[in-house]
Amino acid sequence: MSKLQKSFLLIGLILLIDQILKIWIKTNMQIGEEFSVFGDWFIIHFVENNGMAFGIEFGYLGKFAKIFLSIFRIGAVTGIGWYLLRMIKKDAKWSYVFCVSLIFAGAVGNIIDSVFYGLVFSDSFGRVAEVFPEGGGYAPMLYGKVVDMFYFPILEGHYPSWVPFKGGQEFVFFRPVFNFADSAITVGIFSILLFNRNIFNDLEGDKKDEEAEEMQEA
Repeated sequence: MSKLQKSFLLIGLILLIDQILKIWIKTNMQIGEEFSVFGDWFIIHFVENNGMAFGIEFGYLGKFAKIFLSIFRIGAVTGIGWYLLRMIKKDAKWSYVFCVSLIFAGAVGNIIDSVFYGLVFSDSFGRVAEVFPEGGGYAPMLYGKVVDMFYFPILEGHYPSWVPFKGGQEFVFFRPVFNFADSAITVGIFSILLFNRNIFNDLEGDKKDEEAEEMQEA
């Protein structure tokens, strides 16, 4: 099996798992509903967000924030896809192609929510969402919200009184709620930083070799 085929298979598998989880959550739970998977530290908690990975939002953009983020996602995933194909063509190490494939798949997974979920589902406030509801979905194309569900409140407590601005306030680690696509992006990025840093030196060497060949041909 070629690297391209393995990459496509990996991307397809991640997208399948991601969308199955999100559709199940959307069609079986209401916003804010949760249940425990393992004690108090692994919880399925249904939230939706307008922003990027782990619920990050650009609220200062006002009403343009959502459309900006959707267009940004599409542009970013197009660039990542082009880069992935380029790395496969340059016969980059499979470990690196694997990581970039994870990032690409995760980005596509969240784009699907943003582009289509507003059209496909009704909202989930106080009710379980309907699929293709009569009268249309909860938002137009590109205005859909990303479904998140994984919550790991591993450590809970209060900041010491001497901590500036936060003293006495409650803290939770890890507070963000995320999804399978976010996990793929995170694993891909950290794997590159931890295990594939030398790839950039290799790519720089390849670039210099290509430039030298072009100068000789000229």
